[in-house]
Amino acid sequence: MNAMKTPRRLMLGFLSVGLMALLLSCGGGGGGGGSGAPVAGVGFGAGGIPSTGNGTDSPAGTGTGTGSTGDTAGTGGTGGTGGAGGAGGTGGNTSTAGNSGTDGSGVGSGGTGVTADAAGIGAADGLGSIILNGLRYNTDSATITVEDATELQIGMSARIAGKVDADFNNGIATQVMSAAELRGAVSGIDTSAGTFVVMGISVSVDQATVWADANGLADVRAGSIIQVWGLPGAPGTLRATRILIAPALTAPLVTGTVQNLDTVNKTFTLGLLTIDFNSAAFTGMNASSLANGIIVRARGTTAPVAGRLTATTVQGWYAIPTGDGIAVQLAGVITDFASRGAFKVLGTPVDATNGQITGGPANSLGNGVKVEVDGFMSGGVLVVKKLRIRNVPGTGGPASFTLIGAIGAYQSPASFRVRGQPVDASGSGVVFENGTAANLGNGQRVTVVGDRVVDGVLIAQRVTFTP
Repeated sequence: MNAMKTPRRLMLGFLSVGLMALLLSCGGGGGGGGSGAPVAGVGFGAGGIPSTGNGTDSPAGTGTGTGSTGDTAGTGGTGGTGGAGGAGGTGGNTSTAGNSGTDGSGVGSGGTGVTADAAGIGAADGLGSIILNGLRYNTDSATITVEDATELQIGMSARIAGKVDADFNNGIATQVMSAAELRGAVSGIDTSAGTFVVMGISVSVDQATVWADANGLADVRAGSIIQVWGLPGAPGTLRATRILIAPALTAPLVTGTVQNLDTVNKTFTLGLLTIDFNSAAFTGMNASSLANGIIVRARGTTAPVAGRLTATTVQGWYAIPTGDGIAVQLAGVITDFASRGAFKVLGTPVDATNGQITGGPANSLGNGVKVEVDGFMSGGVLVVKKLRIRNVPGTGGPASFTLIGAIGAYQSPASFRVRGQPVDASGSGVVFENGTAANLGNGQRVTVVGDRVVDGVLIAQRVTFTP
């Protein structure tokens, strides 16, 4: 009898292993973890079909789970009290990073594909499809909305919604939005400090500021109308990421942190400018959600008079997700710095206690330092996985722009375009990989990397020929 049972047990064991492998290859749901009750995890992959799985109750930090068959991998389920959420399953070609639940127990790290929800806010530092804060997003199926320009270009501020991989290296965009932050008459130009003022907003430039039609701040003239894309810092300040000194549009536009809100007289201030919103329409937000501390764009039709702008439209700035487990990328200037574990970027609380820091020493972090942060939201705080220091006041920092695509409008190594962006690769220090300058020509696919954009031209440092 025992001799007969043994082969049956072996067969059942092999069937169980085979069934589990099949489930994982199709995509399984993530499991709940921790010492409390488990909650099902749900995955979203390339196929767009969710797979759900019920987690098992297990000791803290060891959540597991199995899922129903599906086309996708699963995210980790909600962790039980005190335990970490389980890792997402792996399946197909697009597995999903496992995120813990809403109890603050932590973020899973399963899978190498993309998370279900992600948002990036910063300035475009590359095209092909779009590179934001160093992360390349595929935009093949994205809806792209650009205001104040005809197309998205290097240095423009943007918000990208979609999915990113667990290590914040690649993403898939579903929505791309971009608009300028500031347009108006210039005053208070200080070329030595790298600052100027537009309608009561103090604007600063750094090595990464893109000059669309000028060689630098020396070309800016007091009283002229300019257009600026940038990242809001402390109230009344903006770090410029792209500047157009001769814009086609002239209607006033200002972006900043709301202060001194007066709901009776319907005014608030952005920097030194008073905004009158008595007759303004609200887009991207409700009038009832207007509050001190939030970032908004205010648009008008006529220039301010005596420091007062009559707004025709008040727009909510790029929305920053707050839900637990959402992957978020932010680029901006540090404010409200208390410690490595407590500061803000774009008004969002950030904890970089355990984050990987590059671009400079951790002790250089402080107010005014420009950074890029990647992490996951937890309890309204962005818990950092990676932080890159981009500029330290008085010290500077690295700047890099990337173009990926085919060469067009080729005239010479000093004049061609990639993704519509003019490029100059004629410098003596340009490094060519997999080819030489003689191989440049229309239709040739390349990756171009440069450290500055002057008078609208990317000055190349490296050109790599690609198949």
